[in-house]
Amino acid sequence: MIVFDLSCPSAHVFEAWFKSSADYDEQKARGLLCCPLCGSSEIGKAPMAPAVQAKGSGETPSPKQLLAALAAAQAKALETSTWVGKRFVDEARSMHLGEAEHRPIHGQATPAEARALADEGVPIAPLPLPVVPPDEAN
Repeated sequence: MIVFDLSCPSAHVFEAWFKSSADYDEQKARGLLCCPLCGSSEIGKAPMAPAVQAKGSGETPSPKQLLAALAAAQAKALETSTWVGKRFVDEARSMHLGEAEHRPIHGQATPAEARALADEGVPIAPLPLPVVPPDEAN
């Protein structure tokens, strides 16, 4: 896996994980990348500082710490996103076609629906962790 800092024309910077550099290039070429904050599909690599551990620190985060950090990052990204539930496919397609205003949304789609959106060039990305719908949260 490789992590890139990506950015959009609005200067939003966010991390994305890819299987390889070629995987990033392929997804960018297919128009599958979009900004989680504004929905822009004009995405490029942002300047990155290498992750270098301090000499002698040697501490590697545990899987539990990494999962907690991922959950926190996803929660932060979803703070500005609207839950649309099962309307996700229709909402994403409407925004892509210019029939609705662009805004960050998240919801539910079957794998087949997600593939269809991607094939149409609709910029979508799966969330790394499951999301509990607001009406089911306790």
